[in-house]
Amino acid sequence: MVMTYSAIGAIGARKNGRHLGLALLVIATAQLMVVLDATVVNVALPRIQTALGFSGSGLEWVVNAYALAFGGLLLLGGRAGDLLGRRRMFVVGLLLFSAASLAGGLATSQAWLLAARAVQGAGAAIVAPTALALIATTFPQGPPRNRAMGVYAAMSVAGAAAGLIAGGLLVTYASWRWVLFVNVPIGIAVALAAPAVLPGTARRPGRFDLPGTMTGTVGVAALVYGLSSAATSPDGTSHWGDGKVVAALTAAVVLLAAFAVIETRSRHALLPVRLLRSRDRLGANLIMLAVGTAVFGVFFFVTLFVQEVWGYSALRTGVAFLPLTVAMLAASGAATALVPRIGARPLLLAGGAASAGGLYWLSRMTEDGTYAGGLLGPTLLTGVGIGLLIVPLQLVALARVAEADSGVAASLLNVGRQVGGSIGLAVLGTVAWTVVAGHARGARGQASAAAYRHALAAGFDRAFLVAAAIALLTLVVAITTIRLRRADLSGG
Repeated sequence: MVMTYSAIGAIGARKNGRHLGLALLVIATAQLMVVLDATVVNVALPRIQTALGFSGSGLEWVVNAYALAFGGLLLLGGRAGDLLGRRRMFVVGLLLFSAASLAGGLATSQAWLLAARAVQGAGAAIVAPTALALIATTFPQGPPRNRAMGVYAAMSVAGAAAGLIAGGLLVTYASWRWVLFVNVPIGIAVALAAPAVLPGTARRPGRFDLPGTMTGTVGVAALVYGLSSAATSPDGTSHWGDGKVVAALTAAVVLLAAFAVIETRSRHALLPVRLLRSRDRLGANLIMLAVGTAVFGVFFFVTLFVQEVWGYSALRTGVAFLPLTVAMLAASGAATALVPRIGARPLLLAGGAASAGGLYWLSRMTEDGTYAGGLLGPTLLTGVGIGLLIVPLQLVALARVAEADSGVAASLLNVGRQVGGSIGLAVLGTVAWTVVAGHARGARGQASAAAYRHALAAGFDRAFLVAAAIALLTLVVAITTIRLRRADLSGG
């Protein structure tokens, strides 16, 4: 975190009487909290299942309820900031998130917890795009904005790993309820500080695009739900043909197609078509889709690998991600310094190549491997690749965006990451468990434990290989779409 705090200090200038360093600290803390909550609960799932009596399939909804609300409401959350004032909506989102965290920690039934998780996702869908938009509109273009984007990226990429570590510590030494309670004092403190350090923005003329809001929100939620439910089960059972999966994915296609038609005709579009006319911005969002797939794949399957194949505890698993976190933070800092010198395209190419190489290296792990010999190197390389990608992607996605559209442009980038994660879990999960089932078909009883570990390793390795191929697509997209000049990012 040294890079993060030094970067915050470096932005300690004043703009319109506002201390930019404190503004960045508030924004970065909020982003860390939102991203961290996507994984901190994962470690506590076994304890939650015991405490509230969830079934195996029902337990998935503790994660899915958050993901569905988060992904489905992102566009609306970003547009709400544009129209109603970003600082105002930032505070509203934080208070909603904190209240839902408190309610979730106090839950005594399954329905209570799931409702709280959905409201948490709604709060996060307001906070995430407004936080990124506040950086774009608060910090002057050039080094100050680049450094601020670097800190925001560091929080975004480190949050998932920090969630695993924090979750392991809280579950081991406190209670599963504290993975939710911990958000409350942080969220309230950030919400109270925001009005003092963030510039206010007035309400803008315009109204909400209700047809677009309905079709876009439900369409994205249906897509995330369908993909989340589609992945093949650990026993090899495919769910891609299940009625609920087919219905959800069909509804997603129909609703998103209707959303596209509505947006081309609406005077108050939720997603203005002008934002997608930029080839650079379109490319950045496509790359973020692939990055979301890779990031979710790394955290999900590496977590399963070290716990199920190597027998790591929850806390040891979290600690195992520390080098990955450090690599991502260091690479984000390097990208921040390099963007004004070499531009975004070389960094995107280097990041895509490193990510693909690291994921391919992960696919070489075996059940008899060791942390130092089999996991440390590939996670470091993957972390460097992801860290190099995030900062330039954010800068390209928000470059030359009118202030009135910065919220929805930021939400579009977040939608790419969220939907990419759902694609990653669905596609990579199907690949992994299909291979596991194929290898383990002949295993029987206790004598087959070693064979099953081998089957798990083979399945997870295949998932990493597919993730590497997806990461390679970022190179193709970067080569064919990114043309933004260095001066457009450096303020020159």
